[in-house]
Amino acid sequence: MRLFSNLHSHEAEQLFYLQPSTFNKNSSPDLLSYCLGATLYMPATKPNIHQDIISNKHAGLTSLVICLEDAIGDDQVELAEGMLIKELRDLYDGLQKGFIQLEELPLIFIRIRSKEQFERLAFILEETLSVITGIVIPKFSVHTGRPILEQIVELNGRGNNLYAMPILETKSIIYKETRVQELYEIKNLLDQFKDHILNVRIGATDFSGLFGIRRKSDTTVYDIAVIRDCISDIINMFVRFDCPYVVSGPVWEYFSSKERVLKPQIRETPFREKYGQVGVDWRKELIGHQLDGFIKEILMDISNGLVGKTIIHPTHINPVQALNVVTYEEYIDALNIVDQHNGNLGVIKSSFSNKMNEFKPHYYWANKILLKSKVYGVLRDEYTYIDLLKQESYFTHY
Repeated sequence: MRLFSNLHSHEAEQLFYLQPSTFNKNSSPDLLSYCLGATLYMPATKPNIHQDIISNKHAGLTSLVICLEDAIGDDQVELAEGMLIKELRDLYDGLQKGFIQLEELPLIFIRIRSKEQFERLAFILEETLSVITGIVIPKFSVHTGRPILEQIVELNGRGNNLYAMPILETKSIIYKETRVQELYEIKNLLDQFKDHILNVRIGATDFSGLFGIRRKSDTTVYDIAVIRDCISDIINMFVRFDCPYVVSGPVWEYFSSKERVLKPQIRETPFREKYGQVGVDWRKELIGHQLDGFIKEILMDISNGLVGKTIIHPTHINPVQALNVVTYEEYIDALNIVDQHNGNLGVIKSSFSNKMNEFKPHYYWANKILLKSKVYGVLRDEYTYIDLLKQESYFTHY
């Protein structure tokens, strides 16, 4: 698996100074935690999931979550479990028959409802668990999360290779009077199982629901004050340099819509300067699909140290992954900081003569950029995310 595998080889060679690396579920967890990219959610009641994976239906997809929780009705659980088991067995059979190789398999996760459900599915699936990368644990708390994490450790002790992805989305986290203590306790728990935690995710939709709030398609989650404050505290607790986790951006809920309140939030100038009228037309199409708010939110995710994003529509894959690509300037700055971090100097001028690179405060950032560059690649200096957004596979109508 590789990000931007939907690009032709000559296109990738033209666009990337450093091309994205290949990976699979058995890659180093430090690298794998950055590899999810745009994580596509789908209900377990969706038919033909294994066929979609084998046929590479969703270009560029590197990770997906098959949901047994909120995406299905409470009266559909038995049906959903049966369909999930069949789809995973069919996928496993396709892998054994060579219809798809391990290197082509996206990272697949199951979002469970309970430890009991997880145990039941693990017992039934047996060797079929090998196609799964991990388990998503919704409504995560110390009380509900610990036994599931212990179950993952037990299964891994039997030869499996599974990771956990907790979702922070309970009222104890969003409510101000309990937030800090709850996050502190969760962080301490995750630290005990750190080798088994691939990613921490934020359930902004559940948070918003507790206040009867739903953002518009031209506003971002960061415009909702109570959610913004909570995300800030999650970042504060889980992205610290001394024991960090990769935290992913919350889901974007919208498809195409003709209604809007605010002005478009992506500037015309970069599109016009790069591609002239064609670029202006691409920008109009982005705005027409109500993706300018989405793009702004992705940029805010990145600015706040989040990597990747939960998505619910395949046309959201490319924007998330295009905007997370490392620029040539970021890469060279990071490389210089790491290479010269030897105690002889405290600060140097950037090779681009537009900033100062300080070794101590920028060292953690630089290492994250170099790790991210292995997964997302590094664009050549003359290209930007606009060049990736314009790929034909992106402009698929809803």
